[in-house]
Amino acid sequence: MIQGRVRWKRFALVFVPALAVASVLVGATAEGAIGASFVVSGDTFKVSADTLQGQGFVQYGSTVENKKGQKIPVAVSGIRKATLTNMCQTVLVKSPVGAVTIRITAGTGKDPVIAENMIVDATQIEGNAVFTKLEAGRDASSLDQVPGAQGAAGMFGQQAAGVTIKNFRQVSWAVNAATFKLPGLKLAVEPGEHECF
Repeated sequence: MIQGRVRWKRFALVFVPALAVASVLVGATAEGAIGASFVVSGDTFKVSADTLQGQGFVQYGSTVENKKGQKIPVAVSGIRKATLTNMCQTVLVKSPVGAVTIRITAGTGKDPVIAENMIVDATQIEGNAVFTKLEAGRDASSLDQVPGAQGAAGMFGQQAAGVTIKNFRQVSWAVNAATFKLPGLKLAVEPGEHECF
């Protein structure tokens, strides 16, 4: 009986953060305004996809703030409508039972993940990218490809009518989206480090 109780406590310690991650993604399917600011957690998360295709793209520099009031520099990327094929998201959590990976996958079948008016606060983006109608060096406050996604006046910005990134890899602090559809959503809690990349 004692051994059983210890296992359930450990399970709860791991499962509650997993539920929180799932609720963020599933809750994002409800339509709402983008660009809501919130205090970020102490952990980044990784997202990968075979292909990301976007209609309307903006990018500019900004900061996010954690619970301690520390400001963290990020590259803000906004996409008016994005589709991701074979999407993977992982968060590495340190728990009393050791390292645990919370893994979410979606869009692995015929239907891709679809996000509308998505804003990402990223520290790293990788892949093979193609931009259409690119405007680099535009004032961040004048960007108009994604509604509500503008930076501070006088700051460097860039935008494009479209973007395609193959072998997409991203490390982020936060994501906001007006709509986030995740067909075939699966969540797994895995002991050890099993990140998307």
